[in-house]
Amino acid sequence: MPVVVPVKFAYASRDLWFDPVGLEIEQGDHAICSTERGTEIGLVTADPFEVPAAELAAPLKPVLGIASDADLDRADELARRGDDAMADFRELVKKNGLDMKPVGVEFLFGGEKAVFYFAAEDRVDFRQLVKDLSSRFRMRVDMRQIGVRDETRLVGGYAHCGQELCCARFGGQFEPVSIRMAKEQDLPLNSSKISGVCGRLMCCLRYEFEAYKDFKSRAPKKKALIDTPLGRARIQEYDTPKEQLVLRLENGKVFRVSLSDMTCSDECRKRAADQGCTARPDTVTRSVLDRIESPEMRLALMELDREMGVDVGDGLDRADRIVASGPTPRRKRQREEEAAKFEAAGGRGGRGRGRGAQGSSAPS
Repeated sequence: MPVVVPVKFAYASRDLWFDPVGLEIEQGDHAICSTERGTEIGLVTADPFEVPAAELAAPLKPVLGIASDADLDRADELARRGDDAMADFRELVKKNGLDMKPVGVEFLFGGEKAVFYFAAEDRVDFRQLVKDLSSRFRMRVDMRQIGVRDETRLVGGYAHCGQELCCARFGGQFEPVSIRMAKEQDLPLNSSKISGVCGRLMCCLRYEFEAYKDFKSRAPKKKALIDTPLGRARIQEYDTPKEQLVLRLENGKVFRVSLSDMTCSDECRKRAADQGCTARPDTVTRSVLDRIESPEMRLALMELDREMGVDVGDGLDRADRIVASGPTPRRKRQREEEAAKFEAAGGRGGRGRGRGAQGSSAPS
């Protein structure tokens, strides 16, 4: 099988495969390659590996060599030259009155030509612009129109989430993103909330779409009724990343339960078999509710046990009791002292009254 090495170029949307031609090249090296545009320098993103010949759409271009320090210095100089050329690019675009947005300038490593990237909604007649650019830079000029997603990837920036833009961080080919993906993830269909910096639907909608789709295919439908020991509960919402469901009981209590902890009743399995579909869980058992760390749930289960005739006490641990189970040592000592005083004072009075009562009753 042919051996290939992937190389990433600054203005390319994905890695390109090249023939390493026996060079000891590895990930992290910079390679000088022969491309359809000329000689370019790029970053090797992985070690050479074998691929089936059927996966190659065209003959591989060769790697001309591993970049030296001098080559890297030249590449940095060409990059700075491209940044400086942006001022002239904008000036000439404005001079010709063209409806385009300059994005970047790339001078090829081999010096064959300069590539000017621009974004525009419609086709642009840039023939005069090419002549002006060629006369100013005295080299062959190539104009390349790109879309808004590629423009955002090249410019870079940060998304609403605070992370670097997905298109700049991950790269790769842009895959279509539809509004259905936002609906599947229960996102608000507000363009300002689901659109990226480029003005199109956010790329991350596709990344999580399959996970939401898979979870919803296994979970009960929203608003479905679930049998629990505390009565029927209705599914209020999904927590797809955690694969949990939020259930609401008839008395208003809300609790969470994992989809993996739910079970299917015999009636549910029979109904699914008759309809030829997959059975979806419709029951939450007592053991699952016992594992929920919620004071409200514990009190509800305790009340259920009382109704079933189970003696559960007052449900309080010793540490949670407000009144102590016995008198404190100080209080006990005070009680003993009070009892001793009472015995000393009231005891004699009581005996005297007793004798007086006996004496008064003797004459009768």
